[in-house]
Amino acid sequence: MRIGVDLGGTKIEALALGPGGRELARQRTPTPRDDYDAIVRAIAGLVEAVEARAGGRGSVGVGIPGTISPATGRIKNANTVCLIGHRLDRDLEAALGRPVRLANDANCFALSEALDGAATGAETVFGAILGTGCGGGLVVHGREIRGRNAIAGEWGHNPLPWQDAEEYPGRRCYCGKLGCLETFLSGPGLVADHRTRHPESTLSAPEIFAAAEAGERAAEETVLRYERRLAKSLATVLNLFDPDIVVLGGGLSNNPRLYENVPRLWQDWAFSDVVTTELVKARHGDSSGVRGAAWLWPESAEG
Repeated sequence: MRIGVDLGGTKIEALALGPGGRELARQRTPTPRDDYDAIVRAIAGLVEAVEARAGGRGSVGVGIPGTISPATGRIKNANTVCLIGHRLDRDLEAALGRPVRLANDANCFALSEALDGAATGAETVFGAILGTGCGGGLVVHGREIRGRNAIAGEWGHNPLPWQDAEEYPGRRCYCGKLGCLETFLSGPGLVADHRTRHPESTLSAPEIFAAAEAGERAAEETVLRYERRLAKSLATVLNLFDPDIVVLGGGLSNNPRLYENVPRLWQDWAFSDVVTTELVKARHGDSSGVRGAAWLWPESAEG
């Protein structure tokens, strides 16, 4: 049995997988805000709870909103900032009494979709999460690619490419830089762009897409800008990595128009005469991250 844990900004979810990826038990709890020790206790408690429900002990993999620095062994680049600087893997191992594997949550998402999701059978996969943040993960021949500095796939913290005059220099990102993709392509980025032109708006990201679908001109213009920016941004991935397939996850991935419009648009920026790369929606939806965390261990692994 393998246990996957998805550590998110608002919730922590744990999942027990049996042979063949069969779900045995699942449980979630709110993420303790700004309290590192409470997060460690919450993860340990969830693992014990799903094991009790599944009736066994398993290996543990955890998807985190950051990564482990190869230089220090401590968490870096986490938007759940209370994790930064801690040895989360060691603290969880001490709490659970067994080895624990950690990986970036976007890497877990991409791994899940590559192994038994929408990209099953593809040799090279790029997974992009479009939600409260904007992350990316790379998988080659069924293995996540972390990179020498553990930043492979950190797509959201590159600048928006081929910026129009109105897009430069962009909004300030939580990382301190200006114009990161995350500030344009995340849900909050979409809302901020809409409110820049329509300050009276109270629409959320899903409501903006719904309004565009209903024919509201202002919302449609915002969504068209979003699609163009997403196409430009994914074209840089095509130019650098040239994956067989791109899988979208996160709340904004639930908009069907993206899968028709973005591949039509990215041709203008991809450095190729023809682009046959597929753009697809994640098969496992919100469960991709927690399933991918479980997949960090081979099926034969024991807890």
